[in-house]
Amino acid sequence: MQKRVVVLGATGRFGRAAMAAFGASGWTVRAFSRSMPNPRPADAQEWMIGDAHDRDMVVRAAEGCDVIVNALNPPYPLWRQDLPVFTKNVIAAAWRSGATVMLPGNVYNYGAGMPSVLSEETPHLPTTRKGRLREEMEQSYAGSHGIRTIVLRAGDFIDGRKTGNWLENHILAGVEKGKVMYPGPLDRVHAWAYLPDMAAAMARLAGKRHEISDFEEFGFPGFSLTGRELIAAVEKAAGRSLKVRGMPWPLVRIAGRFSPLMREVTEMAYLWKVPHRVDGSKLAATLPDLPATSLDRVIAEVVENLAGNRSPADNQQLKNAGNGAMASDLS
Repeated sequence: MQKRVVVLGATGRFGRAAMAAFGASGWTVRAFSRSMPNPRPADAQEWMIGDAHDRDMVVRAAEGCDVIVNALNPPYPLWRQDLPVFTKNVIAAAWRSGATVMLPGNVYNYGAGMPSVLSEETPHLPTTRKGRLREEMEQSYAGSHGIRTIVLRAGDFIDGRKTGNWLENHILAGVEKGKVMYPGPLDRVHAWAYLPDMAAAMARLAGKRHEISDFEEFGFPGFSLTGRELIAAVEKAAGRSLKVRGMPWPLVRIAGRFSPLMREVTEMAYLWKVPHRVDGSKLAATLPDLPATSLDRVIAEVVENLAGNRSPADNQQLKNAGNGAMASDLS
């Protein structure tokens, strides 16, 4: 029997990775987005253009689907108005279709007092606006009895492509000139997730969805790296030593007085100061043969993609991605 998944937010970072992973696992992939990319990705056999604010559109997108991947992720300043609407619409679509909802989660829910190791049993004590909104969203799914929801929780995304994320658009923005900018102390462990691996784990979990309870979360371990370890990996891939400077947080805070995005970014600065890693024991027990890409290969891919000369179009694309989607890169 053919399995069908709809990926909401298919043109975003996680959406693209999910389409590729589910397609590689033999699923029929239906993409849902506000516009059609050009060229159209080959990973989706079906494509629907629509607005996730429109409940009827989301419900129609999920018709006949076994799984809904909720990869919708509005810019930080729009979270308060958009997340509740998207959540209600996805829940309505799951009710109508009977599909399992799969959600990429982040570590915001734990708050600034989070312990160094984050597991499924770690209390959710969010201390930021975005953390509370994420927690409210997850609790909405948990309270929707009869709808199965699986949360795969991870650290910051590594995409491997020029997509405007924290690693490529900020930390490694100057790597071609021999410079890196790290947002926190170099001795603090920070959680990272390589998107193709994370999406592959989600696709495999989808295959076991009938063995999973109505609401369940899994930690995706990814990479747990200090700033020094990350920079050492970048230097190895680049074949050169790099000059390291810190993030100018005082300037970011000043910018936050005028920019809603910078204000929201400043609120999450603790993620670079509080050491944390995601425990993947539960995921490993459920998917014991889950492959993982090596750190050297991942960072080499990132550096290689950044090494080419960026055209003005590339730079504008990165600027737009950074302005519009930084939310998903602290996730």
